[in-house]
Amino acid sequence: MSPSEVTTHHTNTAASPPFDPELLDRLLDEAGVDCVLATSPHNVRYLLGGYRFFLYDRLDPIGPSRYLPVVGHLKGRAGEDFYIGAGNEDWGTGAHPLWVGSVQNASWSTTQAAELAAEALRRLGLERGRIGIEPAFLPADAIATLTAALPAASFVNVALELDELRAVKSEEELQTMRAGANAVVESMLATFAAVDEGWSTGEIVELFRQEQTRRGLTFDYCLIAAGSSINRAPSDIRLRPGDVLSLDSGADMNGYTADLTRMGILGEPTRRHQDLLGQVEAVQTAVRAVIGAGRRGGDLFEVAAETIDGLPDGGSMSFLAHGTGLLTHEAPRLTATGSPPYPATHRDRPLQASSVLSVETHVIDSEVGFVKLEDTIIVGEETFEPVGDSGRGWNPIGAGR
Repeated sequence: MSPSEVTTHHTNTAASPPFDPELLDRLLDEAGVDCVLATSPHNVRYLLGGYRFFLYDRLDPIGPSRYLPVVGHLKGRAGEDFYIGAGNEDWGTGAHPLWVGSVQNASWSTTQAAELAAEALRRLGLERGRIGIEPAFLPADAIATLTAALPAASFVNVALELDELRAVKSEEELQTMRAGANAVVESMLATFAAVDEGWSTGEIVELFRQEQTRRGLTFDYCLIAAGSSINRAPSDIRLRPGDVLSLDSGADMNGYTADLTRMGILGEPTRRHQDLLGQVEAVQTAVRAVIGAGRRGGDLFEVAAETIDGLPDGGSMSFLAHGTGLLTHEAPRLTATGSPPYPATHRDRPLQASSVLSVETHVIDSEVGFVKLEDTIIVGEETFEPVGDSGRGWNPIGAGR
C-alpha cells in the first residue's frame, strides 16, 4: 500500500495529551526543533499514555521488516499530532482510542512507516523543518527514507529531551512503580523460601520468573550469584549449605520497570555475613538521608564515597544511583562512570520531586561472594519514599519447604 492509498482515521482532538505538552514544547524549543518523531517503544508508549499494540508487544518482525510505530508531535500544535501504526492496528486503536489528531494504520515495514511520516510532515508544512528523531531507535532504512523524502529538512537527536520529559512521574505512574517494586520483592521472598540445597541458579531463575508472572509482572532479567561465585548469569552452579544467594531483577509492570536486589542464605548468617550486609546497608542509609527535591544529584555519590571510605571493606565496595521508570536507566542521570556509562546530565542539577531513583551498593568478598542491596526510592518534596522496602536483611533459603 502506498502513502496515497492510506485511510486516515481521526480521533478525539479534544482529548488531553497524557503528558505535559508545554514541557515537551519547551524542551524542543531549547533544542531548536520544530517537531519530534518518536519511534522507541518506551517513548511511543509514554506519549500515547501507555498504549502499545498487543500483537507486536514482544516480537516485532513483520516479514522481512519490522513493526515501527511513530508518534509525531508538533511544537505548539498538539491538536495536529499524529500516529502511524501497523496495517492491522485498527484492532488495537479501536479497542484503545488514542488522543492524537490523526491515526494512520497502514504501515507494514520500517520504510513505509518513514514514508507515511514524511508525507504527514509535508502535509503539515514541515518539509524544511528541524525534525527531532531517536537515532538509536530508527532503523537505517527508515532514516534513509526520511532524508530522501525530506531533502530540505534537518534531523536532530532528541533522545535526551524525551528522557527529560519522562523524568518526573505522575501519581498514576508512581502507583504503578510502587506496585511493581512490591511485586518483585514478594517474588524474591517466595523464591528464597521455595528453593533449597542442590538447586541450580538456572532453576532458581525459572522459578523466580514464574513467581513474577503470578504477580502480574513481565520478567525481564535476573542477575543471580550463588556462593563465592561472582558470575551473575543463570547457570548450572548449585546451592550448597552456607551459600549466599543474590537476586537482582528487573521486571515490567504495565511498561514500568521495577529493579531491586535482595539477599538470601542457605543456613544461618555468620558474623561475617551480618557485617558485610551491614556495611552495604550503611551506605544505602547514608545516601537515603540526602535524597529530597532540591538536593544536588551528585551529592548522593559524594555521601556514598565518604561512607565507603570509612568502612572496613570499602575497597571492595561499589555504589550507583540512577533514574528509573520506563527504562532501567533514565533521567535523572547522575554519573558518567556507572554501568552502563552515559553523560552525567543531572549530576549538578537539583533532584525533582516525583522522580524515581534506583540506589544500589554491593561488596565482593572472596569467601562469602557477592552481597548487594538495590532499592527503589521516590524523591519527595523534602525527603524520600522507599518502595518495595521489605526483605532487606538475610532471607532464609528453604524456609517454606
